[in-house]
Amino acid sequence: MDLSSINPILLLASLMVAATPVLFAALGELIVERAGVLNLGVEGMMITGAVAGFIMAVETGSPTMGFIGAAVAGALLSMLFALLTQVFLANQVASGLALTLFGLGLSALLGQGYVGVKPPSTPKLDLGMLTDLPVIGRILFVHDAMVYVGLLLAVAIWFFLARTRAGLILRAVGENHDAAHALGYKVVRIRFAAIAFGGACAGLGGAYLSLVRVPQWTEGMTAGIGWIALALVVFASWKPGRVVMGAYLFGGVNVLQLNLQAAGAAIPVEYLAMSPYLITIIVLVIMSADRSRAPASLGRPFHASH
Repeated sequence: MDLSSINPILLLASLMVAATPVLFAALGELIVERAGVLNLGVEGMMITGAVAGFIMAVETGSPTMGFIGAAVAGALLSMLFALLTQVFLANQVASGLALTLFGLGLSALLGQGYVGVKPPSTPKLDLGMLTDLPVIGRILFVHDAMVYVGLLLAVAIWFFLARTRAGLILRAVGENHDAAHALGYKVVRIRFAAIAFGGACAGLGGAYLSLVRVPQWTEGMTAGIGWIALALVVFASWKPGRVVMGAYLFGGVNVLQLNLQAAGAAIPVEYLAMSPYLITIIVLVIMSADRSRAPASLGRPFHASH
């Protein structure tokens, strides 16, 4: 095994790219769960966003349009879940699992004609002098805009939940939807908005996979990242800062195992391939030893007549 072939600066820069898809998906799911809804369809929304964003980018020649299309596709698919669970009061767990299966099948159908097609490249930001900084510049300032959008989104979500009245209302709905309803808040409307936001974020995460991380369309390319995003939210105690830490941990281990494979590590490829998932879950379980209580209304159906 030749470890000298692993460039630590390139490794750290790649970590940020690898973390971005799961970061988008987890941040969206965090808002959904803070509103008291458990949506297990993240994987389905991600893969739908991946294929929709890929198709839009290829057909328009614009990666920006691809990301917009992916966000819209993820949000539209999430509305199916919202309709089932918030209007028809279907079981949230079963509906989420059905959404994942539906998304996987729909994406395979839509993407049939796009296998092997190369999407337009997503340009990196020109940050001028920052890029020329020794070491740090080559790690932090050589990425496309979506890497920074993901980090800014985490800060925005923290501010929204902790410092705004709308965030307080969202948290109130997640903690006690009956009390929020009694105070005059539109619980179903708020949850619809949260679910749509979560779907849009999952779609963006999927598009980042197919347009930047890989970049190509392959059936089933999310490969469980949506489930990791779900685990991140729970073990990060529904806190945006910890979600960022967990996403970057997953991205770092994922990039490291790929580099170890390339360096000829004397470890079976199967063990290396499963290591990002295993190590991320173990560390998150340790981190969550002091985790806060879950939103009290999480997963519970809301009956407006109560």
